[in-house]
Amino acid sequence: MTGAVVGRRRVLQGGLGVMAAGVLVGCAESAGPVGLLRLATGPEGGPYNAFGRALATAVAEREPRLRITPVSTAASVDNLRRLHEGSADLALAMADVAQDAVRGQGAFSRPSAVTALARVYVNYTHLAVPADGPVRSVRDLAGRQVAAGAVGSGVQVMAGRLLRAAGLTGERAVRERRLGLSESVRALRAGTVDALIWSGGVPTPALSALPRERPLRFLPLEDQVGALRERYGPVYTAVTLPAGAYGLKQPMGTIGVGNYLMARADVPRDAVHAVLRVVFDRWRVLLRDVTAGTRLERRFAISTGEVALHPGAVAYYRSVYD
Repeated sequence: MTGAVVGRRRVLQGGLGVMAAGVLVGCAESAGPVGLLRLATGPEGGPYNAFGRALATAVAEREPRLRITPVSTAASVDNLRRLHEGSADLALAMADVAQDAVRGQGAFSRPSAVTALARVYVNYTHLAVPADGPVRSVRDLAGRQVAAGAVGSGVQVMAGRLLRAAGLTGERAVRERRLGLSESVRALRAGTVDALIWSGGVPTPALSALPRERPLRFLPLEDQVGALRERYGPVYTAVTLPAGAYGLKQPMGTIGVGNYLMARADVPRDAVHAVLRVVFDRWRVLLRDVTAGTRLERRFAISTGEVALHPGAVAYYRSVYD
């Protein structure tokens, strides 16, 4: 039995004790306003920001009593801190960072009362180097300059863990540059870094455009998946960059990690229900500029690991499965 099926049964059968505290009032059955929700996204031009802006537009079109305001941020770590502090109501975050937040580890000094609405898509880890350079494996990065994600981003967390899993510590440590995606692309194009680490959808437009100016080599990372899973658990999975993406002539194994749409636990249940209704009605539009060829299915969306579903999300999934 798959984890998705087990998760769905928990939602439908026993996970509903959370519903005993109150009854969901559907948006269509209430005349009152639901309100304004602040959505922590990511840097301008990045995939989280694109998803957030598309979701805000879709909600405005489909749910007239609800408004979402996207807020540009440094991404996952920053977003979850904002949820915890109350300066955001919704957020996007990578699954590994979300797990750290609820455990109170890594970048988080204490457990955060954050919840999940859905796993919306999977990130693929990209390790790109100049095609004409000497780097042919992740271990060849020892001592080199690597663009390893902006401060406060999930990419920074992923990159650090990947490099440690590959044994690039101590005398073999890389020189990590804290750069966002746009800055990383510019640095790799200019030759001021030797490699770029990115975690995102496939294809990532900024990386698709770069080979026209500087041919790239993408390095396989499947050998690192086992070490990451052993240390951090099943938030990391083996995935494959498909042939054709970025000019790849054959599929290439790499590391996958989910992305969650998240909320503060005190966001009203009817607001969460409304947001999820739009997410599943308009997922093709929401994911169009984020990751091509990906479907959003409810049976996988509830697979949020150690991050509990919001009570309004439980109610939504129960309503669609009843």
